[in-house]
Amino acid sequence: MNYARNLAGKSIWITGGAGYLGSAITRALDAEAAQVVCFDLPGKAEALVREHNLKRTIPVTLDVNDADTLPAALDQAIADHGLPDGVTHLAFSSSSGYRLEDLPAEVFQNTFSRSLAPTFVLCRALAEKMKVRGSGNIVLFSSMYGLVSPDPRIYVDPMIPNPIDYGASKAALLQMTRYLAVHYGPANLRFNAITPGPFPPAAVQDANPKFTADLRAKTALNRPGFNEEIVGPTMFLLSDSASYVTGHSLVVDGGWTSW
Repeated sequence: MNYARNLAGKSIWITGGAGYLGSAITRALDAEAAQVVCFDLPGKAEALVREHNLKRTIPVTLDVNDADTLPAALDQAIADHGLPDGVTHLAFSSSSGYRLEDLPAEVFQNTFSRSLAPTFVLCRALAEKMKVRGSGNIVLFSSMYGLVSPDPRIYVDPMIPNPIDYGASKAALLQMTRYLAVHYGPANLRFNAITPGPFPPAAVQDANPKFTADLRAKTALNRPGFNEEIVGPTMFLLSDSASYVTGHSLVVDGGWTSW
């Protein structure tokens, strides 16, 4: 038995599954799980399925950051594809283009309305159905900036430090993970988080060589991560190999938060 990827026969949902990190996970799930439902913004999931000729992945267009429309959309997805065995939730929202001194309060709040609140809605809606079945597994995505502050010294003009609302929402997500794990544990549901470190796409690295060098210097492994390196930790938490792991944040940051 391949314990690290024991997902045979399972149905897994992934939100933000066509993004930089999500696409690597979706491709791996397509090879391991019985069914993958990939949620993303219009055209993105469909393009991923076509580009990589994915056989077990169903693309679904959905803005999972809209808390008002999400419950009905989840009910429809369950009606169409069944209740999933596991879910990994990568979709998020954040401000951009603002320095802290200029960030409007309503834009700050929008991150919580568009990222944290929908995560709560998604987790509760699915968990309430999963607990009737007596099994379920949800993996949320936090960030190193939910654990530590960005170092403003590495964001040289015109770059802007990672926004405060992003980090605050990711820190709150870690507490949500713990809370949900405790609340739904008696129903045999597991909640865990992946907490990635620096994973800049190649185009970002090429366009910002000084910034990339500074990222390398801040990791114990002296390099940024590759998106494929998020796959194993995610697959582990989704699989039965992690059957006694809940309320945990699995940090995948090359040692960034170790010093």
